[in-house]
Amino acid sequence: MSKVAFYIDGFNFYFGIKRSFEASNGAQWGCAYWIDVVKFCESFLSEGQELVKVVYFTASPLDPDKSSRQSAFLNANKELNGDRFEIVRGKYMTKTIMCPHCKFAIPRPEEKKTDVNISVRLIGDSVQKKVDSVCLISADTDLIPPLEYILKNCPDVKVRVYFPPANSSRDIKDFGFANGMKVKELVKNIDRFYRARMPDTVGAYTIPNEWQRKHSGAEPFFKKPKR
Repeated sequence: MSKVAFYIDGFNFYFGIKRSFEASNGAQWGCAYWIDVVKFCESFLSEGQELVKVVYFTASPLDPDKSSRQSAFLNANKELNGDRFEIVRGKYMTKTIMCPHCKFAIPRPEEKKTDVNISVRLIGDSVQKKVDSVCLISADTDLIPPLEYILKNCPDVKVRVYFPPANSSRDIKDFGFANGMKVKELVKNIDRFYRARMPDTVGAYTIPNEWQRKHSGAEPFFKKPKR
């Protein structure tokens, strides 16, 4: 069996879903907040492939309510999937920026370490031959260098990139086209999100009320999934 691992840029992934939900005026994408990410990633595998791990890179939000929702989501996924779901944490730090309009200093949270953590793990797993395929879910152009390294130095490792809903990158698309790397857009796969929904309660963890309201919308219209 060919071993496949997915590496999810959690910040990029979550806010892509959030923007898609807002753009649809709540008509769709509410189903995407509370999903079993391992089941979701498995839906992209072909015959002869085995998902060995999903590595989810994130940081705990500074806002207590946001942090609580994130913890419920991550813990529920860990409860369902055990060692096949791994969480790698960076951190949020408050950065002061100057408003160009009012000229006041404004504190703004900024995520740190995630890009580096993803890069190190992508390259490490490829060089150590832990996987036969790496699949990155992100549209962050800062992650082109590790992808380039893998393609150049680990020719036996297949590389794919999936853009989160509402996120894309022309630079990554061009890089993929130039290097024979497959790039897909998850905005076209709402059906896979819908089918990967978790039960409202998983062990001791329950879908947050705010997500429950979004999650309980009508079933979205979608076509039969394509591989």
